[in-house]
Amino acid sequence: MAAATTKTGPEHRPEKRAKVEPKLLLGRYEVGKLLGAGTFAKVYVARNVRTDELVAVKALDKEKIMKWGLVAHIKREIAILRRVRHPYIVQLFEVMATKSKIYFVMEYVRGGELFSRVAKGRLREDTARRYFQQLVSAVAFCHARGVFHRDLKPENLLLDENGDLKVSDFGLSAVAEQSHGEDGLLHTFCGTPAYIAPEVLRKRGYDGAKVDIWSCGIILFVLMAGYLPFQDPNIVAMYRKIYKGDFRCPRWFSPDLIRLLRRLLDTNPRTRITIPEIMEDKWFKKGFRHVQFSMEDDLEDPQIQNDPAESDLTLEWETESDCSITSCPATLLVEKRRREGMPRPLSLNAFDVISFSRVFDLSGLFGETGEETRFLSKEPVSTIISKLEEIAKVVDFAVRRKDCRVSLEGTREGEKGPLTIAAEIFELTPSIVVIEVKKKAGDSEAYEEFCEKELKPGLRHLVYEPAHTAKATP
Repeated sequence: MAAATTKTGPEHRPEKRAKVEPKLLLGRYEVGKLLGAGTFAKVYVARNVRTDELVAVKALDKEKIMKWGLVAHIKREIAILRRVRHPYIVQLFEVMATKSKIYFVMEYVRGGELFSRVAKGRLREDTARRYFQQLVSAVAFCHARGVFHRDLKPENLLLDENGDLKVSDFGLSAVAEQSHGEDGLLHTFCGTPAYIAPEVLRKRGYDGAKVDIWSCGIILFVLMAGYLPFQDPNIVAMYRKIYKGDFRCPRWFSPDLIRLLRRLLDTNPRTRITIPEIMEDKWFKKGFRHVQFSMEDDLEDPQIQNDPAESDLTLEWETESDCSITSCPATLLVEKRRREGMPRPLSLNAFDVISFSRVFDLSGLFGETGEETRFLSKEPVSTIISKLEEIAKVVDFAVRRKDCRVSLEGTREGEKGPLTIAAEIFELTPSIVVIEVKKKAGDSEAYEEFCEKELKPGLRHLVYEPAHTAKATP
């Protein structure tokens, strides 16, 4: 009888199951591959397990932030990203934190950096014009809300799957409230050397809006030429060229484009072209369409919220390993809660309260900080919103309401457009709410006048003043 044989060919070998690595879950997000890394942060692609949407997660190291004194810097970046929600700006969705990390959950932009396209050579005029139009639209929106980017360059401009521009990296941004001294100018020396404006180099103070416009001019030149207008291997020599405005346009630049660039790269910030003038420029206007962006969209701020089912939890997980297992023990960020009738305000957790404060010392939380006012109240949300609507009616402001957010929109045009004020109500405890009022657009003087003459007198009787927050009156 023939001996039995065992076939060991590939077709008869037992199948080996691929080893499945456990997925890292961060709240509702399944974290994927690393997209990039810097000194203080790493950026990952992640998937929302509920919606299957891809997002970018920026993870910042708390210890390094504290060590380098960047707490105020990070909180300012959060505040700025909440303020600038626009189709051509990368959107911040949520903020989370553990004991060792802070996470920004942001829009995932698939197309990469505009720099990558320019590195392959100059762009066609129509393509460059479209990107420049979208850039100016985004910058105009930022400036109207008192935000100055201060580091505009092709590396910070991303492209989405539709080929539209997305301004990113507001890490060096400033807000109008940061201006110091009687000159009302910014004084921090920052930016990328080849894109920096001459007035920044002079170190005598500068207008953040004018600096951004200069950078837009450099970007336009790069898109059209494929190289920088001011370049030299010696940085001192390059700065000398920037001081003098010493650049030449290639022969393929049209006369209209050259005229616009000369005005954008005017070394005198006082005579440099303004955003409204750019939008009326002949070269710029070709095919330009204003972005339809309603105040309803602007009310959709990113929120930081605890899951009501985990209300006894703080923003910090017990250990870092709690987030490295396949199912996280606490979902810190949830969809907005809605109830029948008047909606309940979003609950403030520990990180929310910290983000409201200028520093980790919370003693100055409830009061005025530049163009924002916060105060406490024990009154029902419906009473507070009704009073805001009454105040708006007295001064003929239009009112838009979405849940516990109210937008008051003036009709009188100022230098920066009509005054627009946003009020939002947050739940601090079941019986106490925080009302945050801030200027969204318009002139600072008009905002201050509105607060002094209408807002403070109108809301005074609603304010709750604990003994330790005597300065809380709006």
